Amino acid sequence: MTRSMARSRWLVVTSATFLLGCTGGGPAPASDAPGSIAPGSPPSTASGSPAAPTELVVMTHDSFALSDEAIASFERQHGVALRVLSSGDAGSMVNQAVLSKEHPLADVLYGVDNTFLSRALDAELFMPYESPELASVPDEFRVDAQARVTPIDYGDVCLNVDREAFAAGDPPAPDSLDDLTRPEYAGMLVVEDPATSSPGLAFLAATVARFGEEGDTTWRDYWAALRENDVLVTDGWEDAYYGRFSGGSGEGDRPIVVSYASSPAAEVVFAEPQPDEAPTTAILEGCFRQVEFAGILAGTRREALARAFIDFLLSRPVQEEIPLQMFVYPVRSDAELPEVFREHAQVAPEPLELPFEVIGRDRQRWIEEWTEIVER
Repeated sequence: MTRSMARSRWLVVTSATFLLGCTGGGPAPASDAPGSIAPGSPPSTASGSPAAPTELVVMTHDSFALSDEAIASFERQHGVALRVLSSGDAGSMVNQAVLSKEHPLADVLYGVDNTFLSRALDAELFMPYESPELASVPDEFRVDAQARVTPIDYGDVCLNVDREAFAAGDPPAPDSLDDLTRPEYAGMLVVEDPATSSPGLAFLAATVARFGEEGDTTWRDYWAALRENDVLVTDGWEDAYYGRFSGGSGEGDRPIVVSYASSPAAEVVFAEPQPDEAPTTAILEGCFRQVEFAGILAGTRREALARAFIDFLLSRPVQEEIPLQMFVYPVRSDAELPEVFREHAQVAPEPLELPFEVIGRDRQRWIEEWTEIVER
């Protein structure tokens, strides 16, 4: 799973205008200029016949999805063909962008989150752009003073529990991170490896934020206690959620999993028939908030179109379809949530957070220390 959710079984992009997983290529060589393409009108050749539309390439993680209608609207308005370059999870995508920096593979990058943001900014991947649509976005999401990236959506990585497994109340469903080290929850928790999974890294960051580096009980002590309590570690979200978790769509025997606060809503949306109550619920104490950003890649020859695409991602119609396309929350304060989100998805009232600069500085050390503690 990527930073958004490893929603590979939940998200299917069917737009004929999307060429997912394209190889080779990259941005077309000709440059664009503001106003050079009349909205809604395809460019013409010297003879007056319609020419092939300009191509805009967007590098994303594998969980990117928008509706056919939204994509077609953007293409018509700007006389452009949109090509999506699907590039693995968020970490893999950023690595590819860094390695190809001198000859960028795309014009826009979408999906870098706050756990990998420092790597992208340190590599100077982006050119600054401050979208006028940011006027509707709370300041808390605007973390880069130089406006090199634009916040698009957010989600809370939280513990999810199988309601049925705890229905008898013996033991009751856990309420907090601390509960997971108690003997009555031994063998119940499955998590993702932070070295290979975005939600796994977010959960590790949550424990660092919650327990700290120093004191009577540090994050290292917490993970040592989880290990003694038979925590199960998988490589990624899909195996953890579908293969080892017992709730909802899961086929395993562990009733507690690291997933997202919006996962219960997804369980309702994709159930046939849809239940009145989600079979899973999120524990809102100890959630880590992930924010996803988009940025214009330095070196693009489509800067005007790239800016238009950033504006498009922040537009209210697109923001309002993001929840049911990618099961994350829009950053616009005036975006209306779909009913199923209002009823079944949750937002942590006090999410755990760390400055992206701190994550960038200490991420590798945390992973190495975690590996020594949990997988030794």
